[in-house]
Amino acid sequence: MKRCFRRHVVWILCVFWGHHLLAQQLSAPSAAAVDTTQIPALPSNPKSYRIAGITVSGARYLDPQLLVSVSGISVGDRIILPGDGLAKVIQNLWKQHLFSNIQIYVTRIDGDDIYLDIHVTERPRLANFYFRGVSKTEADELKTKTDLHQGSVVTDNMKINAEMAIRKYFQDKGYRNITMQISERPDTAVMLNAVDLIFNIHKGKKVKISEIFFAGNDHVPDAKLKAQMKNTKEGMRLTLHPARDVNVYGGHPYSFSDYLHEWGFLYPSKTLRVLEPYFRFKLFNSAKFNQSKYEEDKAKIIEYYNSLGYRDATIVDDTIYQAPNGNIDIAIKVNEGDKYYFGNITWSGNTKYPDTLLNAILRIHKGDPYNLDLFNKRLGITPTQQGDDISSLYLNDGYLFFRVTPVETQVYHDTIDYDIRITEGPQATINKVTISGNDRTNEHVIRRELRTIPGEKFSRADLIRSQRDIAQLGMFDPQKVNVNPQPNPDNGTVDIGWSVVEKPSDQLELSAGWGGYIGLTGTLGLSFNNFSLRNITNPHAWTPLPSGDGQKLSLRYQSNGKFYHSYSFSFTEPWLGGKKPNNFTVSLYNSFIASGVYNPYTGFFGGSADSSFLRSTGFTVALGKRLTWPDDYFTLTGAVNFVRYTLKNYQFFYGNPLNNGDINELSLKLTLARSSVDAPIYPRSGSNIVLSGEFTPPYSLFESQSVYEGKTLAQKFKYIEYQKYRFDAEWYVPLGRPHGTDQKQFVLKLAAKYGFLGKYSSHALLSPFERFELGGDGLSNYAIYGKEIISQRGYEVYYSSDPKDNTQTQPLSYQGFTIFNKYTVELRYPITLNPSSTIFALLFFDAANGYENFQKYNPFLLRRDAGIGMRFYLPMFGLLGFDYGIGFDRMQPGQGLRNATKFSFMLGYEPE
Repeated sequence: MKRCFRRHVVWILCVFWGHHLLAQQLSAPSAAAVDTTQIPALPSNPKSYRIAGITVSGARYLDPQLLVSVSGISVGDRIILPGDGLAKVIQNLWKQHLFSNIQIYVTRIDGDDIYLDIHVTERPRLANFYFRGVSKTEADELKTKTDLHQGSVVTDNMKINAEMAIRKYFQDKGYRNITMQISERPDTAVMLNAVDLIFNIHKGKKVKISEIFFAGNDHVPDAKLKAQMKNTKEGMRLTLHPARDVNVYGGHPYSFSDYLHEWGFLYPSKTLRVLEPYFRFKLFNSAKFNQSKYEEDKAKIIEYYNSLGYRDATIVDDTIYQAPNGNIDIAIKVNEGDKYYFGNITWSGNTKYPDTLLNAILRIHKGDPYNLDLFNKRLGITPTQQGDDISSLYLNDGYLFFRVTPVETQVYHDTIDYDIRITEGPQATINKVTISGNDRTNEHVIRRELRTIPGEKFSRADLIRSQRDIAQLGMFDPQKVNVNPQPNPDNGTVDIGWSVVEKPSDQLELSAGWGGYIGLTGTLGLSFNNFSLRNITNPHAWTPLPSGDGQKLSLRYQSNGKFYHSYSFSFTEPWLGGKKPNNFTVSLYNSFIASGVYNPYTGFFGGSADSSFLRSTGFTVALGKRLTWPDDYFTLTGAVNFVRYTLKNYQFFYGNPLNNGDINELSLKLTLARSSVDAPIYPRSGSNIVLSGEFTPPYSLFESQSVYEGKTLAQKFKYIEYQKYRFDAEWYVPLGRPHGTDQKQFVLKLAAKYGFLGKYSSHALLSPFERFELGGDGLSNYAIYGKEIISQRGYEVYYSSDPKDNTQTQPLSYQGFTIFNKYTVELRYPITLNPSSTIFALLFFDAANGYENFQKYNPFLLRRDAGIGMRFYLPMFGLLGFDYGIGFDRMQPGQGLRNATKFSFMLGYEPE
């Protein structure tokens, strides 16, 4: 009987163990087992039992009924013992990853009825987790990287994943020798059966790249290959002792005798190469190693070889090993293969354009080095933004079904012949144009900017231009203006679907600042850039204002109390009449500033606001038209301006007895502008060029010199006259990675500005109004009497053309410059281009100056400055930014930068 009993137990154990081992990984906890002391005698042959009862023991926090339901068995089920029925139960429970041990007891057998007890040992829960040996910033970042959460079941897999995430985080930062211990600590303060995980991390020394070696590159120098590795760079070096790093693949180091033998002193690259063991200028290289970026850089090396004609080039081997200084060296062994060249290139299937035109666009000739990437770009197989390829030629003329297939017809020696086979297909006509994503903006605002019109011929250039014009509206995320052409080959048409993502465009300006003679000033401004005038009487459209028609409404009020206030209103309709892009603007403004009587001994003004003031009131009406010649990036705008200045005992015009009376200014301003920038907030390509002339009636030309000179000063300036010219130009050039990708890239901004204010007759006085004031941040100064403020970072407002004259006291004779020029170079880098917060950093260099007249004009006599800055564009507040500039001409001997620096803050707009 005992022998039979043991045989039954062994049978059951074997079945349980076999199924359990199949269901678990080798790292799983110990397998469940049947308690042999609780099993009554079983028949030698398998028998079917009805489960009469199931109990759960050992569960302290989990619901027993839930565990029974998860197990897959229930009271009333039948089970065969010996058999594999209980093995499936254990497998179901193990899948929950909630237990460290599972046992099943047979507690009772009553005929065909069997009673089971499921005994479990629960895993602990995660109460807290801590990172030791790292900074607080690193610990905060690791909390998100490790994906640990309170209340999660603590498993070995959880620890392994967390450890891998921690190691990857620090390896990406250059710590490759990290060691780590993970410990558990009971913690019942948060929950029962809970533990804390403590990660004790020793980062070790940050490892940087000491040297990058190449072997097998007989035709391409090391420096060219290193230049392709954008994210894997060597560190800076300055030492009297040469580096002892060794290329494990061998190779002859470049010696000084090689340098002399090759006349290397005639070549800057060879001079740097012979100096490299002692000096290597890599100021902006981090030299940290990142495995994933290293793999990308190896692929770029092969791409570069392919571009030179080595289409069979491969990386045979590469290795990373410890350098003598404790950092790492990288050695890469390449096999260049043979260099190939283009042979004969023929065309077939082209009926629209002749071979001569296609060859001129392809710009690849027999004997040119083989470059498959360039070949595909010139054919248009690889899309580009320039649009100067073969595919764009056809697509811009409606050939949407155009296909180009280059076929290698012959490879002989090092030359490859191609036959370029073209399938032109029919010209496609636009059928339907749909727009989606415009939740607030009315569809007609977008549709009027589109050049993809139903019934017209398809054009790729029209798609690109429409995409740019929608982004320029400023109401949509420019990165998410997408177009989806859907060709219909059966009927030769194409449906075009546009999708946009709205972004907040209205702006609120709340600020306070200290400026000039005004003192403390508060500003409240509101700009609604998607206003709808036609819905202003519709109460349901006020949310909070009627919107959706793309009109612009601006209100602004500025004051410091009774001594200064200014308010303005403007309204712009970009499509007057709704049929053509005729821009109509009307604006009103009023400003008041009290000055009192100037005291030359104290340099301040005294008196009450009512006894001495200057008030200016004016309006502007402007109408602009988009031109079609020379191209449709041009606009011509005409504006009529009227301003009345009222002076009462106002002595701001030093040395000028004009201090009472009314002065009237009526002018016509003509502006010719061309704007081709790709985005309004952060342009990465294109230009802005503006040429303007402003003219008052030439009153003095209708009077003789004697009559004019016989008038009082108040009579001469009752109707002021001048002619004023401005030229502004800005260019944006993308640097580094190709434009049109999601990758960040540097942008170079170049700008030049010129201004001139003149008169009509020699006997007339030059207007004290509408002059130019240079220096300062463009915000703290004020322009109540029409002067244009040209800011210059690194300088306060200056009143002399002499760069060495940096006195801050305004001379009595100063009324402003009549001529100025300014040049700017900025290197910009985007931190984020998210529409909710566009942020970019910049380095700048400025050179500018103002001049009293042409006799004193010297375009090379300039004040220079340089510095750094940041810009933050927030949808609700517009521009926030700061610059820190150094005025080179403010530097004094022996004082360094102490008195030559200036911090500028800007809010709402970018000063000129």
